[in-house]
Amino acid sequence: MHVEHLIIGIIAICTVVWVLVMATLGVALLRGRRAGADNAKHEARLTMTVVAAVAATVAIIAGVTIASFYTTRNIGVPESAALTITVRGQQWWWQVFYAGAGAAPGFQTANEIHIPIRTDVHLRLESLDVIHSFWVPSLAGKQDLVPGRSNSVLLRAEKSGVYRGQCAEFCGLQHSHMAIMVVAEAPADYDRWAASQGGDAMTPADPDAAAGRAAFLAKPCAACHTVRGTPANGTTGPDLTHIGGRRTIAAGLMETTRGSLAAWIADPQTLKPGNNMPMVPLTSAELQNISAYMESLK
Repeated sequence: MHVEHLIIGIIAICTVVWVLVMATLGVALLRGRRAGADNAKHEARLTMTVVAAVAATVAIIAGVTIASFYTTRNIGVPESAALTITVRGQQWWWQVFYAGAGAAPGFQTANEIHIPIRTDVHLRLESLDVIHSFWVPSLAGKQDLVPGRSNSVLLRAEKSGVYRGQCAEFCGLQHSHMAIMVVAEAPADYDRWAASQGGDAMTPADPDAAAGRAAFLAKPCAACHTVRGTPANGTTGPDLTHIGGRRTIAAGLMETTRGSLAAWIADPQTLKPGNNMPMVPLTSAELQNISAYMESLK
């Protein structure tokens, strides 16, 4: 509301200034025709007008600047925000932390944020490497993620839906492939999602997925990624505990399907050059099994 009043005030001031400028211009044109030999008096009056206009301009700009400063500094996350989520930007993906509530454990996800509709959600923004910028145009303005400090932004969705966001600050080679999805859903649906996300990964019953779990734990994958409920507890890459339930992989690069998972695991550097995931040598059978295991983690 404060920003709305500021904008209305600036528009009103600009309108008044425009009317005065047009009126002054009209008067100057009329008097210029009648000035004749009295050029000295006309020049003096013109000088006074210019000086007054410059002084008024300085006063208006100073006033608007001060008003903007005090208005925007009061924009913050209300103390009553029902949910706080920490979002960390990295080259080139988003790490998302949900704090535990009561007996419910906290959990971590990546590149996808779920929020309940008609609820104030406080995002605490951090960066571990370079400056990123969190921007979900349909829900909030841009806010930078700066290494060494924490910024905040408020999200509130009035309607259910999937809102696409994007890193809006150039952060390196794959900056354009650093998207984030915000899923706004009814509170009951959000509660079910959060409860499922807080649990460990289920042991797969499918033979291919079970073989993939064994291969995943035997390969270097487990040194970089976490899958809760297994010995895999790496922190370098995204938490994969429920990766099969996410809409996209690689920060919006591809939809989450078994085929796209296999393509990413097989050669991540071709799909997203410069990212921190190395190409792990796998046999064809291991690749098929690990992709089946990743797809099963929902």
